[in-house]
Amino acid sequence: MPYAINADVRIHYQVVGTGPPLVLHHWTFSSLDAWYELGYVDALANEHRLILIDSRGHGKSDAPHDAAAYRPESRVGDVVAVLDALGVGAASFFGYSMGGWIGFCCAKYAPGRFPTFVLGGQHPYAQSMEDARSWLRVGEERGGDAFIDLWESNVGALLPSQQERMRSFDFTAMIAAAQDRVSLESILRGIDAPCLLFAGTNDAAHSLADRAAGQIPRGQCVSLPGLDHAETIARCDLIAPLVLEFLKTANA
Repeated sequence: MPYAINADVRIHYQVVGTGPPLVLHHWTFSSLDAWYELGYVDALANEHRLILIDSRGHGKSDAPHDAAAYRPESRVGDVVAVLDALGVGAASFFGYSMGGWIGFCCAKYAPGRFPTFVLGGQHPYAQSMEDARSWLRVGEERGGDAFIDLWESNVGALLPSQQERMRSFDFTAMIAAAQDRVSLESILRGIDAPCLLFAGTNDAAHSLADRAAGQIPRGQCVSLPGLDHAETIARCDLIAPLVLEFLKTANA
């Protein structure tokens, strides 16, 4: 099982496919397994060498309980450590929700390593993460089954593999990871990389993602009509072709 090390924190990753390297960074309440479950690995691996990363606090990566371990610089350092372990100088970046926010952090702290960004269901402005923490506290206090019940009552049914993953969550670590986010707006006009932002029109992040794309010199935002936050990333049939076409054009 491959790991990269960033300041004594082990970061689990997997590599699948051939072609130009593309980092896939998952969202909160998830792990790199989600890219397989939703069909993205099958859809993208014929065109790109996919570098799938378990964010610290998630999946098989180490899970510190100290909130200070989840500073943006550390999260970016995790991605860079994986690239360094693979000998990859630069890679395109595709992240959704939390992964999209880490993408914005990469544009600030390691811009030379990421020539192209695809950032879904996310924006770079300040935001409270209290809603996520309140959900995670249910799991911390009452266990994984209670968290699953909360999710399915509010979001929808989970696959058995997703339920199994949620039962194994280190909820204390994930609460530490879900820190309020400071604004990264100041970097937007200085981002030179082509950036594709996308969001469902029923996602609370949609208007802010569209606003951010307008501030990025080579930015664009694609709206997915009628979809909310969870529904959007589940639509691999819509998102994967969008990503492939954007990367093909941006990296030509």
